[in-house]
Amino acid sequence: MQVIPQNVQNLIDEFASLPGIGPKTAERLTFYLLRSSDRDLNSLGSAVLDLKKGLETCSICSNIAEKDPCHICDDIRREKSIICVVEEPLDVVAVEKTGKFQGLYHVLGGVISPIDGIGPDDLYIRELINRLKAGNIEEIILATNPSIEGEATALYIQKLVVPLDIKITRIARGLPVGGDLEYADEVTLSRAIEGRLDY
Repeated sequence: MQVIPQNVQNLIDEFASLPGIGPKTAERLTFYLLRSSDRDLNSLGSAVLDLKKGLETCSICSNIAEKDPCHICDDIRREKSIICVVEEPLDVVAVEKTGKFQGLYHVLGGVISPIDGIGPDDLYIRELINRLKAGNIEEIILATNPSIEGEATALYIQKLVVPLDIKITRIARGLPVGGDLEYADEVTLSRAIEGRLDY
């Protein structure tokens, strides 16, 4: 006998499939929404349905944006000679919150992970190298996560960049191994950026 109605169970299952949400949290979110007004549910539903509308990928840095180029690449106040290489758009948000970096970004769209079938050609690495060859870039900061895949991706990029005679730095080890930039507090991430080392 099924205790929970199927519509409710379907939403629990959808929430539980999201990263960082376990079965209990999925149940709490679902039952919270059951108590919400129709207006609140419609607002949430509209926000989800409209999430990707009007978004595109920046042709310069591969970040998500409302226009191309994105507002960071288009900002004349940014330091154009330094590029911070990150895995995902949420990492850009994390670094920006520190207020310590005023350069440009390049979003890889993930990390090299042979186990998951993700190779260098599945990421925006070729676009990064073309960008480095075309511009007056003096330094790149490799700010991939301190995981095995993040380190492997940083090493792969380093090998491609060394012949270009561009300074390569790596964010300092202020972050826990296996952690993600998006979960790091602003102080830890600030120290990691300020204490970056030659790679």
